[in-house]
Amino acid sequence: MIPIKKRTSFMETEFRADVTEQDELIVEGYFIRFNSETELYPGVFEQVSPESVEDSLKNEDIRSLFNHDDNLVLGRTGNNTLKLRKDEQGLYGQVIINRDDSEAMNAYARIKRGDVVGCSFGFMPIEQDYEEVGERTNIKIRKMRLFEVSPCVFPAYPQTEISARKTDVEKFRKEQLENKKKELKERLNNG
Repeated sequence: MIPIKKRTSFMETEFRADVTEQDELIVEGYFIRFNSETELYPGVFEQVSPESVEDSLKNEDIRSLFNHDDNLVLGRTGNNTLKLRKDEQGLYGQVIINRDDSEAMNAYARIKRGDVVGCSFGFMPIEQDYEEVGERTNIKIRKMRLFEVSPCVFPAYPQTEISARKTDVEKFRKEQLENKKKELKERLNNG
């Protein structure tokens, strides 16, 4: 089974807590910023393309969790307590907080006070492009299966997931090197 990858939106998220006209408590902001570079680790940069989330928005029951904790579900698209929309900037979300859930109310209070301002998302990459430019590797996520979006205290890549991404990049680099060797060999044989 392919492990789920968690990615972080490192840009200013402007994630906030508010009250709607219907007296609903909400948290809202951008969970993903499209075409925004994130450094996974030194020399390896990742971007998420706008088309990457389209299938998930149509077909998945995406959850909003607090700190990626599947024991603390804030909302979900399947029952409309999480509303997600894609625009030119990224994937914007609005979660209706359950007033009867003390943990959700605690999360809301932390966001409202400004203690939690970051967010990230959990996904499985389906299609991605790799590009080597000098000492730099660029990854562009073209298609993903998006599982969850999370307001986070520390929106950062856990080490185990960095290791998994390093393995992906090392595999790509090895393939690139083999292709270059093959091209050079063909040129030498034909020359």
